[in-house]
Amino acid sequence: MDRYTFIENFNNQRWPFKTYLCYEVERLDGDTAIPLDEYKRFVRSKGPDQPQGPHHAEFYFLEQIRSRNLDQNQHYRLTCFISWSPCYSCAHNLTTFLKENPHISLHIFASRLYTRNRFGSYQRGLRELQAAGAQITIMTFQDFEYCWETFVDHRGNPFQPWEGLEAKSQELCEELQAILRTQQN
Repeated sequence: MDRYTFIENFNNQRWPFKTYLCYEVERLDGDTAIPLDEYKRFVRSKGPDQPQGPHHAEFYFLEQIRSRNLDQNQHYRLTCFISWSPCYSCAHNLTTFLKENPHISLHIFASRLYTRNRFGSYQRGLRELQAAGAQITIMTFQDFEYCWETFVDHRGNPFQPWEGLEAKSQELCEELQAILRTQQN
């Protein structure tokens, strides 16, 4: 991903229309995580004007993971860095995927919270995803920096945080924690 695309879409102060999802896969062997570098990629959402669209980034992510046919006798950890947290539908699809694949764990680092679902269903989706075993957190400076180093064609330039990054991360983290603590009705 180029630098401009990363800043434009992951800056937690902005409201981009696209969702980008960077991911990596590790095979777990006891206490050791073995990175599978050939599985470090990124996908983005596509609108109705795009070939094979419209679909959310999570759809393309699950499509790519399923196509890998990860060995069910091995344990894997999927780590995602996503510009928007999953909507209800995507959270539901990720939850179903985790239930169907108990040999896979998922950790989602979100730049910002997607809140456009009506009637709080996005909140219910995040709680269901967490209940299925996914870890969901808000990206911090260190996470943005890791994502920059791992997925961005930064051409040797260090990650430069934007104004308000840490304060916004803390605000979103508190909001996410309140959502995940709330009991479902």
